[in-house]
Amino acid sequence: MKVSREQAALNRERVVETASRLFRERGYGGIGVADLMRSAGLTHGGFYGNFNSKEELMAEAVAHSIDGSLKEWDQMIDRESAHPLEDVVASYLSTRHRDHPGGGCTMAALGPEVARLAPPVRCAVTDGVRKQLDKLAALMPPEDAAEKRKAALVTYASMVGALVLARAVNDDALSDEFMSAVHEAVTGMG
Repeated sequence: MKVSREQAALNRERVVETASRLFRERGYGGIGVADLMRSAGLTHGGFYGNFNSKEELMAEAVAHSIDGSLKEWDQMIDRESAHPLEDVVASYLSTRHRDHPGGGCTMAALGPEVARLAPPVRCAVTDGVRKQLDKLAALMPPEDAAEKRKAALVTYASMVGALVLARAVNDDALSDEFMSAVHEAVTGMG
């Protein structure tokens, strides 16, 4: 049975959304195409009608998840808080974010795996990271552009590293310590 173009587009979107979540929850190697398609409510056969490979899907899923993170950051920034950087960092370095990788940061969930994947995946990550760095740089204290960029690089690397470590340890107190120390270091707020 042939599906309409609209339905095909919705199905593709559902696969990308599902893959985005499952890759962050289980890792690239932790989910196969058949299980991924089943989770999206579709048949395995439909996969290759939409994607040439699992890595092609991964590239789209990564771009989708990073765009979602940027939208969340924009919502926090648009609240016109006195401390938008604090809002972004506090949300990022939260127990909610730590405990739900499927809805969180792509880099903290998949960074080491992405480094071993094909160029299209790495290009999608690079584009997304650049957008996130630009967003963070705009939140940095008024300095020259080079200093804002350096501060954004340090902040982003610190946030991702803290979240990776917070998820890796099995001691809640140590996990919280990583997040709070980095939060304080990059924002000056406790």
